[in-house]
Amino acid sequence: MVTDMAQITETQRLLIREWNPQADAKQAFQMYSDPRVTKFLVTKVGSVEEAQKLLERWVSIFANRNNGSGQWAITLKETQEVLGMIALMQLRDAEELTQDYEIGWHLKQTAWGQGYATEAARAVLEYGFDCLELPVVYSIMHPENVSSARVVKRLGMNRVSRTNRYYKTELEMYQLKVHVWRQAV
Repeated sequence: MVTDMAQITETQRLLIREWNPQADAKQAFQMYSDPRVTKFLVTKVGSVEEAQKLLERWVSIFANRNNGSGQWAITLKETQEVLGMIALMQLRDAEELTQDYEIGWHLKQTAWGQGYATEAARAVLEYGFDCLELPVVYSIMHPENVSSARVVKRLGMNRVSRTNRYYKTELEMYQLKVHVWRQAV
């Protein structure tokens, strides 16, 4: 059980916390080695060691940015089981970071269809709007990723357009402005 990692936020069922690369590597490997999970992702790992290095890289990147952004573990409060990852981070335009922030998530297959992505995303959006004082948050996904498209609609995000500005491929872009969020909650 991992209890010493910094908690970002929580919901009734979930804790959003920093990764513990050594303790979480096996569960991250199970998620990022599953082709159903990585179908629309660049992130894939072939071993527990690769998963640990991936988590170490994420922790290091966001510690160095020191701006409140991150890629965090979504864990079940009751068992501390890692269900997935949720990110709130600056988007890259080519190789440069922009001032635009993206929310995104990956869940292991056994956690699909239980509302975890929506629940975690609502908590992280609240963190982004209230703590980081972001005026708008974007979500960018593969056009065929209908599961994530359903989540962004449940979050009240509006489709902006298709774009190839980020991640070197054509993706659907959604946004949620803070004033729209405040009216909805």
